[in-house]
Amino acid sequence: MNLSSLNFFCSLRRGNKQFGVIGLGRFGLAVCSTLHNLGYEVLATDIEKKRVCQIMNDQLATHALQLDSTEPAALKEAGIFDLETVIVAIGNYLQESIITTLNLKEAGVPYVVAKASSEVHRKLLLKVGADYVVYPEDEAGCALARSLTQPAILERFELDGEHSIVELIVPDEFHRRTIAELQLRNRYGLNLLAMSHNGKLIINPDPNKRLERGSAIVVIGCNKDINRLPI
Repeated sequence: MNLSSLNFFCSLRRGNKQFGVIGLGRFGLAVCSTLHNLGYEVLATDIEKKRVCQIMNDQLATHALQLDSTEPAALKEAGIFDLETVIVAIGNYLQESIITTLNLKEAGVPYVVAKASSEVHRKLLLKVGADYVVYPEDEAGCALARSLTQPAILERFELDGEHSIVELIVPDEFHRRTIAELQLRNRYGLNLLAMSHNGKLIINPDPNKRLERGSAIVVIGCNKDINRLPI
């Protein structure tokens, strides 16, 4: 089981096959290559010609164009405004990032994901209409701290500031006990979504299934309740 892809690609929606990526630094390249490898059409853009040529040489996008994303006319001519989801991966250039995001939302792009380089940047992006803001450095730092202090938690997908879906190793206290016996909802306020058994993922498992040490379970609930688990 692996929930890591959920954190960023929550913007993927059924029927959406075309994406735009503006800014081809390390973050933008990672987004392009992942989407492209998943079979989606990707229109990549950057103000630097060298980056545009590189991404096409490496075949990491369907199309790539050199343009200034702070110019609405350039975005319109490139067809960016016709896409359902656009990722603004500029990040380190605050003014260009905000203006680009504003251009996209004013043109009616339904879903804009933007990269922030600071908390202030994140707030400004939300103010101009970004639908979802990613803060990779902050998220990486939080993930590292959690992995050091809660090694039993394999993956965490934050739904908001207070609720998460987590994948964790079955605690020793849960070994050989059935899901019904554990009473996760009554004791911890958590709902069990899935469990692993013989290397396979079982969704909504039978309450009489016994958990085994070393296997994994996926639960959803408040972060404070998740932290009360014996892990």
